[in-house]
Amino acid sequence: MGVMNGEVELNVPASKAWEIFKTNELIKKVNPSFLANAEYLEGDGRPGSIRLVKLGPGENTYGGQSKQRIEEVNEEPGSGVLQMKYKVVEGEIKKMYDPYTVTFSFRGDEKKNRCIAGWRAEYQPLSPNVAPPETARDVALRFIKAIEDFYVSSNFLATNCN
Repeated sequence: MGVMNGEVELNVPASKAWEIFKTNELIKKVNPSFLANAEYLEGDGRPGSIRLVKLGPGENTYGGQSKQRIEEVNEEPGSGVLQMKYKVVEGEIKKMYDPYTVTFSFRGDEKKNRCIAGWRAEYQPLSPNVAPPETARDVALRFIKAIEDFYVSSNFLATNCN
């Protein structure tokens, strides 16, 4: 089983980055060319929920969509880390890796209005010719970094998400 990690610093409080990440109506506004839509087909974001993510025209490395089953969620106030772990159950990436599990996390200092966003993939290539998911990591981190631009823009302020 392979493991790959990445992280990026955001000038956004962890609680706000988390709210944007987990809320379908917000995350799809971050960068529609990367992520065109996100919706829960089953559940509401708690473990066992099924989330369908449709990639936008600017990102088609792994096909058009991915169906994810939420495995774990930690959003306890004061825990220091807000995170979601999901397993890809359908999509192009599933044709290269099985299993393919991703954890997104946000940890930070609310007083400094910044956080570290983390990405971790655990994966098993289906063939020795399949490379580690470096492109998936890079795309995910670029998208998460875009949360910062969204947060400081009028797009976020217009949502009145306090």
